[in-house]
Amino acid sequence: MTAFVIGQMHIQSRDWMDEYFAKIPTVVSDNSGKFIVRGGDPEHLEGESKLPDAAFIIEFPDREHARRFWASDEFQALAILRRSGSFLNAILVDKLP
Repeated sequence: MTAFVIGQMHIQSRDWMDEYFAKIPTVVSDNSGKFIVRGGDPEHLEGESKLPDAAFIIEFPDREHARRFWASDEFQALAILRRSGSFLNAILVDKLP
């Protein structure tokens, strides 16, 4: 079943961004994923939580592919870079049947 990684990113500095965003599309596609949303222009519709600076949705064939992507050495190296100037909330969910 198709699965999605959904993330909300809060950016504290931009030093890491050029390298990260140059490499992340290849790491996603190499793991059978594709961006559905990347960056966007987040707008509050409801709720009290702080609005993220950026949001993303990545589609994978299934949860196993998503987990394999998340655990991959390539992504984890980029995650360390990303964490140097941002924090992320990310969840994994299934597509409706």
